[in-house]
Amino acid sequence: RPSLDDIKLWGESFDKVMHTQGGRKVFREFLRSEYSEENMLFWLACEELKNEVNPELVEEKARLIYEDYISILSPKEVSLDSRVREVINKNMVEPTPSTFDEAQLQIYTLMHRDSYPRFLNSQIYKTLLQ
Repeated sequence: RPSLDDIKLWGESFDKVMHTQGGRKVFREFLRSEYSEENMLFWLACEELKNEVNPELVEEKARLIYEDYISILSPKEVSLDSRVREVINKNMVEPTPSTFDEAQLQIYTLMHRDSYPRFLNSQIYKTLLQ
């Protein structure tokens, strides 16, 4: 269980939520309750891809991310604008660890602007503060 100090820090900034394992876990639970968990899953998959050094695994992971979160047919499709989708489609010709950087930033910003304020007012967060 995260400490009360940690939990209070999450209320100060979204970065503090996203850069601690406990924060991500609780925020992901909240996103699940709002049916938007795919945003966190996509962000985590991009983080994992950025740390991959094996070129074959980079390509494999990039394809999986594309199929799971970018493909219009996917039930876990994340909401991206057409410009970022175009960038991804170009990058997928030869995927690198940074193939999804712009998309990842867009989803991070979306979670920060939309989900994070609701998270701070949620029962999940308020219960942890007690």
